[in-house]
Amino acid sequence: MQRVVFSPARIVLFACALFFVCVLASSANPLLPQANDGKLRIIAFGAHPDDCELSVGGTAALWAAQGHHVKLVAVTNGDIGHWREAGGPLALRRKKEVEEASRILGSTVHVMENHDGELLPTLENRREITRLIRQWKADLVLSPRPNDYHPDHRYTGVLVQDAAYMVTVPFFVPEVEPLKNNPVFMYYTDRFMKPNPSAPDVAVSLDSVMDKKLDALAVMESQFLEGGANGHEGLLPKTPAERGKRVKEVRDGHAARNLNVANRFRELLKEWYGAEAGTKVKYAEAFEICEYGRRPDKTELKRLFPFFK
Repeated sequence: MQRVVFSPARIVLFACALFFVCVLASSANPLLPQANDGKLRIIAFGAHPDDCELSVGGTAALWAAQGHHVKLVAVTNGDIGHWREAGGPLALRRKKEVEEASRILGSTVHVMENHDGELLPTLENRREITRLIRQWKADLVLSPRPNDYHPDHRYTGVLVQDAAYMVTVPFFVPEVEPLKNNPVFMYYTDRFMKPNPSAPDVAVSLDSVMDKKLDALAVMESQFLEGGANGHEGLLPKTPAERGKRVKEVRDGHAARNLNVANRFRELLKEWYGAEAGTKVKYAEAFEICEYGRRPDKTELKRLFPFFK
């Protein structure tokens, strides 16, 4: 019998091939939750690692508490979002921050590798956004509106809009199965008035989870405690007492932001919670239907936002 002898190079090549086959066989994405488990599947996009947490962090915590699946996606890696640090080390720092924030909220998180400040509505980015929505088998997709002060915010909105139809087209990104039903697409609310003001269709009370949202935002020290791209040395606490004061200042600022949302959309809160309960809501997030996805009626909105008695 002839003995077959493999060279070391062939053995290494075979081992590598076997490893990748095993990885692919185990799961295309081990972080994907089980499909068809009766739970909602929500995917939210923000330009930077902190945008989703600011805009939908409280509602994400409410969904997660009910066992629904929430994925927060940063479309850039945030690698210039600090006054003192930049590049790979900052991107890694911010990735760790949003991972810890998602642990607190009960969501999962994904950070794309686009450079901060350089996002463009390219074909490849459109493909990747489409892939992520399909892989998550989303019922609801959230994003910023495409009119905003920051180009990365604007183009995140454009990219998600561009995916709103393409997620159903079989021969666009054909390696990922298209969605049979177009998800509902919605925008976060904002303060911009031109070319048109934010006009949300749903407002959600955060009163029961506001501390959890504030805890999640607190771990993003690069952005809030230290001030992000527009911070400065003077923000850095020098003593434990100064740190406590700075932490309270940041938390109070975030709480005021959601207090303002509740006051701006008080009538919408009354519509969804009833006059008496809606009047008492202190903190809120609000969301506007995008015309490019499926157009839900109020019954479907209640299914997607299962927080109203």
